[in-house]
Formats: sequence, C-alpha cells, structure tokens
Amino acid sequence: MPKRTFVYGATILLGANLLNRVLGFVYQYLIMNYIGGEAYGLFNMVFPIYMLALVFTTAGIPLAIAKMVSEEVSLGRILQARSIFRVALWLLSISGAIVSIGLYYLTPYLAHRIFPDPRVLNIFLICTPAIFIVSISSVFRGYFQGLQNMVPTAISQIFEQIVRVTVGYTVALRLLNNGVEWAAGGLAFGMLIGELVGLLTIVFQYQRVKVKFKGAAAPKSTYTTRHILGKLWRLASPVTVGRLLSTGLSALDAMIIPQRLQAAGYAAREATTLFGQLGGSAFTLLTFPSVFTFALATSLVPSISEAATQRQFNVVRARSAEAIRLTILIGIPCLIILFYFARPLTAFFKSTEIAPILRLLAIGGIFSYIQQTTTGILQGLGKVQLPVLHSIVAAIIRIPVLIYLTGLPQWGLRGTAWAFTLGFFITAALNLMTIVRLTGMPLDLQRFVLQPISGAVGMLLFFHLLDPLIGGHIAGYVSEFSIGFALYGLILFINGGVTFSDLVRLPWIGKYLQH
Repeated sequence: MPKRTFVYGATILLGANLLNRVLGFVYQYLIMNYIGGEAYGLFNMVFPIYMLALVFTTAGIPLAIAKMVSEEVSLGRILQARSIFRVALWLLSISGAIVSIGLYYLTPYLAHRIFPDPRVLNIFLICTPAIFIVSISSVFRGYFQGLQNMVPTAISQIFEQIVRVTVGYTVALRLLNNGVEWAAGGLAFGMLIGELVGLLTIVFQYQRVKVKFKGAAAPKSTYTTRHILGKLWRLASPVTVGRLLSTGLSALDAMIIPQRLQAAGYAAREATTLFGQLGGSAFTLLTFPSVFTFALATSLVPSISEAATQRQFNVVRARSAEAIRLTILIGIPCLIILFYFARPLTAFFKSTEIAPILRLLAIGGIFSYIQQTTTGILQGLGKVQLPVLHSIVAAIIRIPVLIYLTGLPQWGLRGTAWAFTLGFFITAALNLMTIVRLTGMPLDLQRFVLQPISGAVGMLLFFHLLDPLIGGHIAGYVSEFSIGFALYGLILFINGGVTFSDLVRLPWIGKYLQH
C-alpha cells in the first residue's frame, strides 16, 4: 500500500463529508417542503435514544482500533493488526446484536413511557437493526483509519448518504397518504438501507485490501484475545466517557436554555422556538466548517500515533503544528463569511432573528475548530483521557455562566452564545497547552495568527466594497464567496501563509503541480 499523509487522508474525507453535507441539506429541504415538519419531528424523536445506544455500543472502540492498527503497521506487524481487527469485529458484532435485540423488545415500553408521542413505536423498531449494522461498519472504518487509507470510508459514506436520501425520500413520499407516522417510518427505512449499503461497500473495499496483504511476509501474531481486549478497553473507555459526557451536556443544554429564556421573559412557545433556531440555524451553520476539522482529526490519530510509536518526536511536532495551522487557515475565512453574511444565511432557514447570535458564535468558532483538531492530536499521542478532562473543566465554568447570562432579559440568547464561546476557548486553550508541554511544539504567532488574519482583513474589505453591488440574491452571494476565498488564498500565497509545497501535497491537484 502506498504511504499516505494525514493531509491526503483529511482531504479525501473532506471531499466526502462536503458532498454528504450538501446531500443532507437537499434531503432536509425535500423533507420539510414535501413530507412535512411533523414527520421529520417524529423521526427526530427517536434519535436521542438511538445515539445513546450507539455511544454505548461503539464509541471509542473504532478510535482504539485505528491507534492500535497504526502502531502495528508502522512496525511491520501486519498479522498483529489483522488480529486486532478480528477481535474487535467479534466484540462489536456481539455487543451490537445484544443492544439491537434488547432495544427492539424495550421499544414498546420506551414509546409509551419516555417518548412524548407514542407514534414513534414503528419508527424506532425500524431503526434498531441499524445499531447492529453501524457497529460492524465502525470496525472496518477504524481499521482503514489505522492504515491511513481514508478512501474506503469516504466511498462508503457517499454511497450510504445517496441511498439514504433516495430511498428515504421516495418511500416517505409514497407512504405519506397512509399517515404522517408512516412517512416518518419511510425516513427511518431510508436510514437503515443507507447504513446497510455503506457496510456492504466498505466490506468490498476490505476484501480488495486483504488480497493485497495476502501472502505478505510478516511476523506471526503473538497477541492473545485477552491482551487485545484489555488494550482496546484502556484506549476506548476514556473516549466513551467523553462522548457520553458530550451527549449528556447536549441534553442538559436542551433543558437549561429554554427554561432560562423563560426566566428572561420569553413565553414558553417563544423560548422553544428560539432554542430550535439556535440549534437548527446558528449551530448548523457554525459547525459546517467542522466537516474539515473532523476529517483532519480523524486522519491525525493514526498519523501522530505512528510517529510517536517510532519515537519520531520532531515528526509529531511538525504534524501537530501543521494540523493546527491548516485548521486556522480553513476556519477563519469560513467564520468571516458566517459573521458578515449572518442575516442572509439565517434567512435560508427562515430565522433571521438569530443572525446576531450567529455573529457572536462566529467570534469563538475558531476555538471550536481548534478544539476538535487538538483532541485528535492528543488521542494520537495516547492521551485520550485529557480531552475528556478538559471538556469537564470547561463545562464546570460554562454551565453557570450559561444559566446566569441566558436568564438576564438584556442578554437572553446573546448570553448563551458568549457562554458557548467561553467553553470553546477554555477547551482549546487547555488542549493546546498540553500539546506544547508533551511535544515541545512551538506556537508560531506569525503562521498561526498574523498570516491568516491578514487574509481575513482582505476578505472583509472586499465584502464591504462588493456586497452593496452584487449582493442580495443567491448568484451574487455565491460569486462573493468564491472571489473572497480566492482573494484570501492569494493573500496567503503572497505573505507565505500557503506555500507551493502545501499545494503539492494535496491529492489529485498535487501530482499535476510537480511536473
């Protein structure tokens, strides 16, 4: 297998995630306009329990597989890596089956006792097999992540999303005449079939890689099942705790924010609407650039782990600094667009009153993206418990601020936005300080701050001059965004923020620049 850089892997995942995000926007538009918000609401009611089940079943284990496989492959121990894969596949197949079957029989109880609408019964029954399918898929994705081969994951995600959109929309539309709950069941069926196609796609990719490795000279595996399970548990448990914490904090935010908005003087329905707009509009837009940081963080884990295993600490420092630099370079222009065009962007979601909140969140958004990338670096270094600890520290500070500021009539959701910004900053700062302490990575003020900010200033001036002339419609905004990004890139190329060697390392484009 050819050697792949984490930039290559991140770019592959970025392309797939961007395509999937666009398909997701199209899907949501079709649902809201042709299926209806009620069906979508019923479908979304099952997700808290569904996601919690996935956290218990899979969270942390795919990441542990990636780290362990990366370490073994870097030492030339292919059979050891295959042993880790097989044990993990058995483990998650069994746990996925147990959770899926258990939830299937518990669903009638949950539908009538936990969910606010009992019509979700059939929807959740359709979703439960997906837990088993996702459990198996996650093992294959963790394995390929460890091999630093992101192509199979990207291909499977694209097929999964295409099938989900096509089947989900078609079946839901055909069943709509039978009732809203049947249409919601169609959306769930689309998700199930999409996950199944994604699994079959990545299994096919695995068979191709397996043939390449077959017959390769490699030391015989000496790892026992008990040894592998023990190491998987040590690496996976802190990540599982972290994701459970994240899920729990999201649920806590969902309870606190509407209650505090009512304390600030909003009526109950108005508070609920504002909270829905905060999540459905402001955070949807804010997290869009995290498509890149997620891809980068996913690629970083095996890349950093491999270098650390071989005690190449200069490589660890270089890769860590490069990842943070790329995060800032990509994040800042996205946040400039979110800040300057907050009103037209939120108008797309019919929630222009949330535009000032999006501007406040955009100020702290860069820390959210750095938090994700630095978490990937720490996980690659084997310090999987530290991002969890840092998140707890940030939550201890953020939640009281959230409760106090959101409840003030003069603050409301603005207080909420500042509380989230504070949380992003604390977690990102703690992660960065820890990476500097562990690796000795220098914080390059010029490359991390001055060069991207100069490009951002150029973008802002350009938008300020051009927006009155061509803004106001979709084609104009698309033109502004495109020219703005091009101008940002040109300024970075001039001031050295982006070099020719950076472009050469990009997949597809780089090979043409070398000639």
